[in-house]
Amino acid sequence: MIKVLKQSFKALGANKGRTSLTMLGIIIGIGTVVLVLSAGAGFRSLIDSQIATLGSNTLFIQTRIPPTTKNRAATSGGPGDAFSGVTISSFKQRDLDEIKKLPNVVGDYGIVTGQAVASYRANKKTVIYYGASAERFTIDQSKLKTGRFYTQSEDNAGNQVAILGSKIASDLFGQDNPVGKLLHLGTLNFQVIGVYEVQGALSGNDDLVFIPLITVQKKLLGIDYMSVGIVALQDINAGDSTAEEIRQLLRRRHSITDPNKDDFSVQTQAQALETFNTIFSGVTYLLIAIATISLIVGGVGIMNIMYVVVTERTAEIGLKKAIGAKESDILSEFLVEAILVTVFGGIVGICFGALLGFLVSIIAQSANLAWTFSVPVSGILLSFSVSAAIGIFFGVFPARSAAKMDPITALQYE
Repeated sequence: MIKVLKQSFKALGANKGRTSLTMLGIIIGIGTVVLVLSAGAGFRSLIDSQIATLGSNTLFIQTRIPPTTKNRAATSGGPGDAFSGVTISSFKQRDLDEIKKLPNVVGDYGIVTGQAVASYRANKKTVIYYGASAERFTIDQSKLKTGRFYTQSEDNAGNQVAILGSKIASDLFGQDNPVGKLLHLGTLNFQVIGVYEVQGALSGNDDLVFIPLITVQKKLLGIDYMSVGIVALQDINAGDSTAEEIRQLLRRRHSITDPNKDDFSVQTQAQALETFNTIFSGVTYLLIAIATISLIVGGVGIMNIMYVVVTERTAEIGLKKAIGAKESDILSEFLVEAILVTVFGGIVGICFGALLGFLVSIIAQSANLAWTFSVPVSGILLSFSVSAAIGIFFGVFPARSAAKMDPITALQYE
């Protein structure tokens, strides 16, 4: 076997350019697979960090338009979706107050949002403002860069105070410290009392203005309902049963007898993560399938090149068989060459994909994303196995062709 390896290395080294080009398809394919798996691991670490920021023991309540309401909107000429003008106004603070009485619930808060032009001196920007009660700060794990959070008493009183996302603070105030200054939002002035630390593009919080819930409801929107509720749980393992308790409670309070007519949805973090995993897995498989096409093309290229090599070395094959080489010797020689090309191509591809994955992580981290670089061991083993399998599958045909040659005919080949 050692002799066969030496002969194969010598044959491949005799034409380095052709060997390198033969490996190119394998390098690209394997590199793409490793990159996809590395980026997937990094993106999952980003999602985990965002969930940890929101509170891993939380579930979400969101208002939604029941199917019957959508149908009526469509019949009356509206599009029948969230933009049809149909507003769900039944979800209110008293619902959350009742939810808080459930045994596994340790806290909750409601959310309303709106959009307005924010300005400071000559700087203006259209922003999304986010209204939530002060209890949000005991559930959400986001930290302030400077300043303080608003209190529940400030929320109850409808005080005009605001906490800025990092990008909003930078865009409007530049190098100035926003804390203590007045921000003009819509038709009102708000005193800036805090600025959040950079949280990254995925969270969206860097571009938000945070205001007490009652201030937003009464002074900016003129409403008494909420669009979203966040509920903190004592035992996350009982999340599904607590979610069902909340559904039953809201149905009673909203006089809903048919679950299909719910004007809300309740989703745990685990369910949200499961939905993400389903979508992300589908995208990952699609990208791997595309990379597989490159691997197949690379395999076909190896097979074609090996047929050319067999043709070039026909006389050599005839001579070896004439002096006693067996078919198995010739077969193993050419098969080992094909396997070596794919294995070395796979190794280079793994390194290439890992390097690209590392560059992606550097770019993501420079954008303040909590992105962790890693290359799953399973991905390395998979890539190495695939490259070896391609070498065997696509190398066996030209190798068999060489092994089956008639020595007399081969010796006469020019």
